Amino acid sequence: MQQLDVITFGEAMAMFMANQPGSLHQINQFTLELAGAETNVAIGLARLGLRAGWVSKVGNDAFGRFIIERLKNESINIEQVLMDELHPTGFQLKSKVMEGDPEVQYFRKGSAASHLKIADFNEDYFQSAKHLHMTGIPLAISEQAREYAKHALSFMKNNGRTVSFDPNLRPSLWASKEEMVEQINAVAFRANYVLPGISEGEILTGYKNPRDIASFYLESGVELVVIKLGEEGAFYKTAFEEGTVPGFKVKEVIDTVGAGDGFAVGVICGILEKLSIQETVARGNAIGSLAVQSPGDNDGYPTQNKLQKYIEENLQGVK
Repeated sequence: MQQLDVITFGEAMAMFMANQPGSLHQINQFTLELAGAETNVAIGLARLGLRAGWVSKVGNDAFGRFIIERLKNESINIEQVLMDELHPTGFQLKSKVMEGDPEVQYFRKGSAASHLKIADFNEDYFQSAKHLHMTGIPLAISEQAREYAKHALSFMKNNGRTVSFDPNLRPSLWASKEEMVEQINAVAFRANYVLPGISEGEILTGYKNPRDIASFYLESGVELVVIKLGEEGAFYKTAFEEGTVPGFKVKEVIDTVGAGDGFAVGVICGILEKLSIQETVARGNAIGSLAVQSPGDNDGYPTQNKLQKYIEENLQGVK
């Protein structure tokens, strides 16, 4: 079995991106693309030269085959992507915006990915990886996917692997805010590295100050907390050091979707390459800033050479 650097798992969807601005119900031409927080991370890592695996279920349908082909083309290991004969692949509609956040409508209830269960877990496959990246989305899409996520976390921790966790809050998928906060934090407390956005951190901890949000998780045993601050960059804190790494100036924000996943890519690759925390967070800021300058969820994710050049040209003193 191929040795991997990182494994992630979750739901991928076919995404129909509007070809022109306007309300979704008024659009008659769309472009088919790939969507999914965890697939975004896998794609970003693979473009940087890391060996990335993605685990999920897709339906035996055109959308499922489209997802598999796209990930193959990105050199993602998909040995543990299972085809479900009974349930469909989810999809979404996404509006085109000239600036800021697009309108997104999901058609994912009862999808194949929501039927991922502990019986599908392959121990040998997960043991082949150094690191596991998780988001809060599988915790929300179904009870069995949540149990799978918890099982994967326990397995990797018990086998001495590191785990990063991006809350990636989706309130509409949860029965209540209270359940969301409880379940997300239960997983976050067990991760090595936690990567919330500042607004997510406030929802999950009740604190507004990045230092207080970080301390909330550090006190539960998390090693490193990095809080995304948008254009201001990111705040990081460990038991020994803390600081803010400035963001990259962006001329035009085209689409914000995928920026947080790109940030996770930068942080994960920095950690695996044993860079300093400042260099690691700067990588996250760099890829996040590239992501918001392109229309697709992962179009802006760079190769290693492009990332290095971008950092050198835009942030003095960080390599």
